[in-house]
Amino acid sequence: MEALTIFSPATVANVSCGFDVLGFCLDSIGDKMTIRKTSKKGIHITKIEGYDLPFEAEKNVAGVSALAMLKDAQPDFGFEIEIYKNIKPGSGIGSSSASAVGSVFAMNELLGRPYSKTQLTNFAMKGEALASQCEHADNIAPAIFGGFTLVKSVAPLDIIQLPTPKDLYVVIIHPQIEIKTSEARAILPKLVALQDAITQWSNVGSLVHALHTSDYNLMSKSLTDVIVEPHRSQLIPHFNTVRQTAITHGALGCGISGSGPSVFSLCHGKDVAQNVATAIENVYSKTAIPFEIYNSKINTKGIKIL
Repeated sequence: MEALTIFSPATVANVSCGFDVLGFCLDSIGDKMTIRKTSKKGIHITKIEGYDLPFEAEKNVAGVSALAMLKDAQPDFGFEIEIYKNIKPGSGIGSSSASAVGSVFAMNELLGRPYSKTQLTNFAMKGEALASQCEHADNIAPAIFGGFTLVKSVAPLDIIQLPTPKDLYVVIIHPQIEIKTSEARAILPKLVALQDAITQWSNVGSLVHALHTSDYNLMSKSLTDVIVEPHRSQLIPHFNTVRQTAITHGALGCGISGSGPSVFSLCHGKDVAQNVATAIENVYSKTAIPFEIYNSKINTKGIKIL
């Protein structure tokens, strides 16, 4: 192959209790990218549609991850990248990770797949760090592996793919305000109370078990964040009202997607998800803030060639 077009999906990171380690992949929401081989060496971003982003490879998330792979692969040719950006930067559903993942996934295909999914995650983390000022994989891993993932370790990188219960849906509300990942990280405490830490890792363990056993009741009891959400929720208008509305209408749990402002609600079944989406839409339509609502099954395949 000389060129291909890919769909790089949006993702939800943290998943309430799993700050920086848990994430899952969304269906139908994502970016498109076209990557082609070129005789001119290096990485060249030739087209960007959707949002105003830098064309210089070293200043663009997709370019930075691509440069990391290029440095390792050392091919005798280069790559051109076209980005069709559908995920708004700063939305909280993995905009930067979709770009970082898209370039390296496509380049790997064009190179004959010399790299594993874990290696691709490592390259993509270099691009993600440009956006958030630190390397983390909780958005990148689910985009590459699909479904739910757990980042066991970053150094060395160790990704665990978790099962996805077949009747699990997610509703996302995206208030049209921007929260930068770096700013959302800056407000977090450096130290936490021991009791809060115990509660949090108990919830993470329970949530992982719930995914393995498709125990929706246990999942609902586990989707609680006592460490990060109390601080970040202050940045999201009407967060508590949205969460209460989602739970009242049957959601298993509701929390901040990534660093916000998007808010996710996990639901057991398509009908419950539709009821939750309608109820949340009714809440936000009474505010002065523009918003988008997404209703998605969990994407178990991850990034794909179109």
